[in-house]
Amino acid sequence: MKRRILLYAQSGGVTAVINATAAGVIAAARAHPETIGRVYAARHGILGVLREELVDCTTFDDADCRALMARPGGAFGSCRFDLDPPEENPAQFDRLITVFSAHDIGYFLYNGGNGSMDTVMKLSAAARSRGYPLTCVGVPKTVDNDLLGTDCSPGFGSAAKYLATSMLEAGLDLKAMSSRRGRVFVMEVMGRNCGWLAASTVLARRVADDPPHLVLFPERSFDETAFLARVKACVERLGYCAITVAEGVRGKDGRLLIEQDEDAKGYIQLGGIGQFIARLIHTRLGYKHHWTVPDYLQRSAGHLVSATDRAQAEGVGWAAVQYAAAGRDNVMPGIVRRSDVPYRWQTAPVDLAGIANAERRVPDEFISECGFDITPAAITWLKPLVDGEVMPPFAGGVPDYRCPEAPAVIKKLADYTV
Repeated sequence: MKRRILLYAQSGGVTAVINATAAGVIAAARAHPETIGRVYAARHGILGVLREELVDCTTFDDADCRALMARPGGAFGSCRFDLDPPEENPAQFDRLITVFSAHDIGYFLYNGGNGSMDTVMKLSAAARSRGYPLTCVGVPKTVDNDLLGTDCSPGFGSAAKYLATSMLEAGLDLKAMSSRRGRVFVMEVMGRNCGWLAASTVLARRVADDPPHLVLFPERSFDETAFLARVKACVERLGYCAITVAEGVRGKDGRLLIEQDEDAKGYIQLGGIGQFIARLIHTRLGYKHHWTVPDYLQRSAGHLVSATDRAQAEGVGWAAVQYAAAGRDNVMPGIVRRSDVPYRWQTAPVDLAGIANAERRVPDEFISECGFDITPAAITWLKPLVDGEVMPPFAGGVPDYRCPEAPAVIKKLADYTV
């Protein structure tokens, strides 16, 4: 069998463990010398493929892979770029297949969320329609944990661990500074349509009165009256109240409570709900208020990685290579939970049909009847995902996030403007 090149690329918002997946892909490819020749990575996802901006990772040894695995963020660069509908822009797909052909790329692995799975399916169809032999495999990743077809999404466990820890530590500060006047703290977390990250902030709670005292989910319409009543009751009991709010919380009319700018393609940037909720409490109840927005911090905290998450991120990288080498097109390695206690999991191939552009929201059985907390079932499900610590190497008192150098692949085609 002819040995062909495997191309890997990263897409969407990056995570603290996405490079563990990259390391898994590079290491696993070495186990298939009969089918996989070299291993390339694209700069900035599918944009790097269109621009023919590729790097060669074939010479990465075990030490290089370990260094790559410990680094948060996307080592090869990511992007938020959706391919056009094939019927509207066939030239875009002609370019992609031309790049693949020029470099004899036979395997394409795209590491991202539900939108990235749509890209995988479009590329697979484009290759088939043009008679080009290409095996396309999706590789799961997203801190939002909203991918279907997998028990959880690599990247979520580490972000959840960071947020639970942040709420725990901020709560201790808040408790120490509580007063008769009353004090509230609001933490805004990512979650456009799904409240998985908001739910995870409960994981550091040990007794009923530990923070967060209320959680606001995108899956539940915001009831201002009920919310303020619970905040007031909490402050009157404890002297303070800690609240988690997902950025995508909506009112009873289904509209986002807060939104920012809209780009040319209609994508609405969220942010500001934490400040909105904190000021609402201050205006209506008069309490001293603080808010914070972890923003990139929640998905880039390489110093607080979940060992479970790291293992799963590496595992899906290995599995994706196995599927590609076996010629399994249009699949994704999904994580299958075998048991909760002890936590056991494995990977299994999942067809991308039904996964692309779909979202998995927090189920009703995970949200308490009042709508402001999670249930014991949710805690049982979430806890294993934040388990275990993986410390990065340190130098000079701070993490040493070095990354091995990958030489650029010489371009063979004319420049292309996206």
